[in-house]
Amino acid sequence: YPAQLRSILESTLKGTEAQITNRGVSGEVAATTADRLRTEVALDRPDVVLWQLGTNDALARVTPADFERTVGTTVEWLKGHNIDVVLVGLQYTPTFARDENYFAIRETLRKVAAQQNVLYVRRYDAMQFIARHHPNADSLMSNDDLHLNDAGYQCMAEHVAHAVIANK
Repeated sequence: YPAQLRSILESTLKGTEAQITNRGVSGEVAATTADRLRTEVALDRPDVVLWQLGTNDALARVTPADFERTVGTTVEWLKGHNIDVVLVGLQYTPTFARDENYFAIRETLRKVAAQQNVLYVRRYDAMQFIARHHPNADSLMSNDDLHLNDAGYQCMAEHVAHAVIANK
C-alpha cells in the first residue's frame, strides 16, 4: 500500500511531497528489521519511519519481553536521530484472535508506543471492525485469510493516512 498511501497524503496535504520507500521484508521479525533499520536510516535519512510490525513476531512465538526490548530500543534510537516514528500494529485474523501470544505482542506494541509517545496505528482494531461490520469483509482478504488483497491494501492505506494526517 505504499503508493496508495503516498497518493492520499499528497492529495490531502497540499504542497507536500511524500517519498515513501517500502523496505518491508515478508516474514521478517522485529529484531531482524531493527538491525536493518539502523543501516537504512543512516543511508536514506528519512523524516519519518512507518514501521508495521508484530504479526510475524507473534506467529514466530517471540516472547513479549524480547519484542518490547527490540521495539523500545529501536524507537529510542530513531527518535535520538530526529526521526519521527509511526508504529503500525498487527493485522487481525479470526484464526489468531484468541491466541495468547498474539494478544500479548499486540498489547506490548501498544505499551511501547505509549511509553515512547509515538503514533500507534491500531491496524488490528480497524481490521477487526471491518470483519465484524462490513458485509463484504471477505472481499478485502486474500485466500490465505491472513493477508490483504488489493482492495484491503487500499483500505489499509486510507486508515494509515488518516491516522498520520490527524496526528500531523
